Amino acid sequence: MKVLEVLLNRRWILKSRERELYYQVKEALASGEEKKFLREKLGYQVLINPYMIKVEKLPAVPENWMGISDFRDPIEYVFFCLVLMFLEDKEAEEQFVLSELTEYVQSQYEKEQIDWTIYRYRRHMIKVMKYCVACGILDVNDGSEEGFAKDDTSEVLYENTGVSRYFMKNFTQDIMGYTGPKDFEKEEWIDLNEDRGIVRRQRVYRRFLMTMGMYKDIDTEEDFAYVRNYRNMIQGELSELFECELQVHSSSAFLILGENCRLGRTFPEENTLSDIVLLLFQLLQEEIREGKIEVPLDEQIRIPKENFQRLIEKCKERFGAGFNKTYREMTFAEFYREVSDYMENLMMIEQAYGDVCIKPVAGKLIGKYPKDFRKEGGNDE
Repeated sequence: MKVLEVLLNRRWILKSRERELYYQVKEALASGEEKKFLREKLGYQVLINPYMIKVEKLPAVPENWMGISDFRDPIEYVFFCLVLMFLEDKEAEEQFVLSELTEYVQSQYEKEQIDWTIYRYRRHMIKVMKYCVACGILDVNDGSEEGFAKDDTSEVLYENTGVSRYFMKNFTQDIMGYTGPKDFEKEEWIDLNEDRGIVRRQRVYRRFLMTMGMYKDIDTEEDFAYVRNYRNMIQGELSELFECELQVHSSSAFLILGENCRLGRTFPEENTLSDIVLLLFQLLQEEIREGKIEVPLDEQIRIPKENFQRLIEKCKERFGAGFNKTYREMTFAEFYREVSDYMENLMMIEQAYGDVCIKPVAGKLIGKYPKDFRKEGGNDE
C-alpha cells in the first residue's frame, strides 16, 4: 500500500467504513515521512481523529473538474452547504428524518421559495442526500430517497456519522467578506507571504499533483522558472514517492504517471470520450504537420470555433464506426457538445470570443485504431 497515493486519491478514510485501512494508514503516518512531504512540499495538513484520516487538500489554482462531479446545478451546492449547517447541531450517531431536514432547507434558502411538491427541487435534494450517504456523512437507517422522488411526504430515517464538520476546510481568517475565488487563494498563503520561496515551491508541487499540466504564461512565469531550475530535484523527490516522470518543455511541463500509479483522475481514462479525444489529437497533429494549423511560441493553439467544430466532425466521420452505439447515433450537435464539454472540463481547451484555445497537452498523446480497423467508407485506417 502506498500511503501518499491513498491519501491524495481520497477525500478521507473513514474508520466506520474502512477500519483496517484506517489503522494501516494511521500506523504508516507515525513515521512522519509522508506528513513531512505533505506539509513541506504541498503545504497540506493531515487530520487524524477517532472518526477519520484526511489530508486538507487545496489546488494551486481552481479548475473546472474540481467540483463535486455528482452535482450539475448550483442549487445542489447550496442544498449541500445547508445540509452541513443542519448537521452542525447534530451529535454523532444522532438520528433524524428527512422532513426535518427539508423544513430546515426550506426556511434557510433565501434566493427563492422552495416548494417540495415540485419534482425539480426534490430531484436536486435527492442527489445531495445520495452524495452525503456515498461519501460517509450520513447513513440510511430506514427508507429510501427514491420514495421522496415520488412523493414529497415520503420519509427517510438518517443517522449522522459525525464527520460532516470535517468536510469543509478550517479557515484561519473570517471569510464573510470574501467575494470570489481569489480571496480564498490569498488566505491560503497569508502566513507565508514573507517567504515567497516556500509559496512558490508548494504551488509548483500542487500543480504537478493536481492539474493536467503547467503552462508558461504571465501568471506562471515565476513558477515555470523554478521548475526549469530545479527539475532534477523535483523529479528525484517525486519519483521516490510515486511511479512518475517529470517532462519539461519550452513552455509546458507534465507529470507522467506510470501504469501502477493511482493519483486521482488521470488522462486517458477508461471511457469512450477519452478515446475520442485521443483520436481528435491525432487529427490535430496531422493538420499541424501538413501546415494547416500553426503552433505559436507559447504552444497554445488558437483557432476559430468553426475550425474546431470541423475537426470534431472529421473525427466522427473517420472513426465513428469504432465508437459505441451511444456516440455513433448522436447528432453532430450532441456529439460536439459532449466532446467539447469533456475537454473544457479537463482544461484541455478554453473557449472565448468565438475562438477555441487548445492547450499543449494535445501534443503529448494521440490515439490510433489498429491498422485492420475499417471505417464506414470501407477504407483501412
